Amino acid sequence: MTRAERVAELIKSEISQLLRVKINDPRIGFTSITRVDVTDDLRNAKVYFSVYENEERKESTMVGLLSAKKYIRAAIAPHLELKFMPELDFKLDNSIERASNVYEIMNKLGSEKPKRKRK
Repeated sequence: MTRAERVAELIKSEISQLLRVKINDPRIGFTSITRVDVTDDLRNAKVYFSVYENEERKESTMVGLLSAKKYIRAAIAPHLELKFMPELDFKLDNSIERASNVYEIMNKLGSEKPKRKRK
């Protein structure tokens, strides 16, 4: 595991903890951090989050996270022990929702048994 990958996992863990315990912004609500990608120079981090709700709720979550970005960076910085704290870039991750839709489609197809022709 590279250093960037270890830092990414630590950032994911720290932000997840922060969202559960310290951030009470109603715009954020129940948000899951699904993945963090950190550049090799550790200067930038893309933080992917998931919200399993309607589009309006997803947009308000993005607004809430963007408004809390400076606070989040400052709160997790002491736990990372890095020379430079990566810039955080929040991105909506729809992969869980897409996977759920694919699973639903597969279940529907699986329940439709093909009729066999008899000779």
